[in-house]
Amino acid sequence: MADQILLAISTFPDADTASRVAQTLVEEKFAACANLIPAVHSIYRWKEKIETEGEVIVLFKTIQDRQAAFEEKLRSLHPYEVPELIFVKIDSGSPDYLRWVNDNCR
Repeated sequence: MADQILLAISTFPDADTASRVAQTLVEEKFAACANLIPAVHSIYRWKEKIETEGEVIVLFKTIQDRQAAFEEKLRSLHPYEVPELIFVKIDSGSPDYLRWVNDNCR
């Protein structure tokens, strides 16, 4: 079952936006849960300029069967022109937790 579980990582401009998007994705079963990590300091290149911003990282737990739908929904809710969205396959984990993630994304 672990091979079906994904960790999706995204950043948001502020806690309110991150919370609103995370709430929607969990309520609509695109993700089983979301962990918000506030006060991240990001440095990145955007349109040939180096930008420095405070952001909020969100760690979402989802499943491969929902990956495309998750991405589509996140993009529709996200305020960034090009939102960060990285998926990481989970190799192993607590079987009970992985089953819970799977059950709560369906």
